[in-house]
Amino acid sequence: ELPVAPLATSPSVSRAAGSKDIAIVGLSGRYPGARNIGEFWDNLKAGRDSITEVPADRWDMEACYDPQKGKAGKSYSKWGGFVADVDKFDPLFFNISPREAHYMDPQERLFLEAVWEALEDGGYTRNRLRLLDGPVSVYAGVMYEEYQLYGVEESLKGNPLNIAASPASIANRVSYFLNLHGASMSVDTMCSSSLTAIHLGCRALQSGDAALVIAGGVNVTVHPHKYLMLSEGGFVSSQGRCASFGEGGEGYVPSEGVGVVLLKRLSDAEADGDQIYGVVRGSSINHGGKTNGYTVPNPKAQRSVIMAAMNEAGVSAEQISYVEAHGTGTSLGDPVEIAGLSRAFETGKKQYCSIGSVKSNIGHCESAAGVSGLTKVLLQLRHRQLVPSLYSQTLNPHIDFEDSPFKVQQVLAPWTSAAGSLRLAGISSFGAGGSNAHLIVSEYTDRRPAGKVSGAVLFVLSARNRDRLQAYAQRLHAYLAKAEGISLHDVGYTLQTGREAMDERLAVVVKDVPSLLAQLEKYISGE
Repeated sequence: ELPVAPLATSPSVSRAAGSKDIAIVGLSGRYPGARNIGEFWDNLKAGRDSITEVPADRWDMEACYDPQKGKAGKSYSKWGGFVADVDKFDPLFFNISPREAHYMDPQERLFLEAVWEALEDGGYTRNRLRLLDGPVSVYAGVMYEEYQLYGVEESLKGNPLNIAASPASIANRVSYFLNLHGASMSVDTMCSSSLTAIHLGCRALQSGDAALVIAGGVNVTVHPHKYLMLSEGGFVSSQGRCASFGEGGEGYVPSEGVGVVLLKRLSDAEADGDQIYGVVRGSSINHGGKTNGYTVPNPKAQRSVIMAAMNEAGVSAEQISYVEAHGTGTSLGDPVEIAGLSRAFETGKKQYCSIGSVKSNIGHCESAAGVSGLTKVLLQLRHRQLVPSLYSQTLNPHIDFEDSPFKVQQVLAPWTSAAGSLRLAGISSFGAGGSNAHLIVSEYTDRRPAGKVSGAVLFVLSARNRDRLQAYAQRLHAYLAKAEGISLHDVGYTLQTGREAMDERLAVVVKDVPSLLAQLEKYISGE
């Protein structure tokens, strides 16, 4: 994805001197039914459910499945959200031998690809990272490590196979490939891992420990073990859908995903001319302590983490017009979450804040859940629309929404804001073990003066070989054909300065978008 033109300006939030606001300057992601964030937005806007049965190329689910709950060694769920082509990887692009890549956890490969895409989205090459005034840090949320199980199974069959897998490598591999020297750590707080990773990245920037942070999360399901375990505990849905805040919610649907954000101090991002998707105004993490059971959430702790983030952001509950909830669609979790949120948002007003959950579209991405919710919010801010939360036409009867601050977003609608106010959102992510995280994010209003440029523009594309260059030209053509209000000079500048120079190259000089599209079409067709 290329950066799109900035939104029209509107009044900014007043902030104190020494502001610690964090800008999101790059974004990438792959989710069920979506190869990139553009397709992800199309699915969200259309209210599309991307849940499917377990693909046949993963494992033989029929051998593991039984609709009757409680059967040992069986899963009563055979549904999930799956990312396409998680087994596809170009190791030589990342200077990895094919043999080594074969034994790498697919999550490590997928996160590395997503980081590269986020860097390109933000216009950062490896050389530009080296020129930053400070180190670059990496924080990766990850939860499951299943790939090793295949090594154990083969060894038990008499075919010794040792698969070395460490969650630390998911972050460390990025730092190694990009030659980064800041902190590099993988974070596991279960389902709140990726949002916790982003919070830690914000703290590193605010403390001056990093000049730029790469943060996000990844989750891939490659073995039936997870389904057997979750079925034994009664956590998964037997219906194959995630009915966040809807009637009949009785479990969650496991899902895959990978998402990455590039974070910088807002003042630095503005000074450097970065694109800005949104601004993290406040963030907080905590733990629920002892409850009635290890996986039983604590609404008081959830209220506390939300209030702490709002306090850091310097905003009141009434200023927040949307909450991207954890919303797993479980009979216990959803009512507890609304109880905690209602305490944090209590003002006396009713149903003034919209609420939804991306899990109703793609399932629960577990360690990538937080970044998937943040990505949804950033796309809603960019397009100024709120997308529907699915399966909520009939609301959970155990939640009194009419007597709460919240209304479930059930249709695609404009995201309106009061005159003189910014659109503000809260994002929640709660781990099954009690680790909670919350972010407050606002839209960004660009007051930077636009450069006055005119005349022809040089467009430069490069790739490792001709086939990849043609594919690159096709992606650029598809992007430009759909983009509205695009700055030809901005795109040309980004392609010249924000992309690595590779062996196979294409250069064209044009004066407008139609001319560029025509030149790309000629190259793609082989003329």
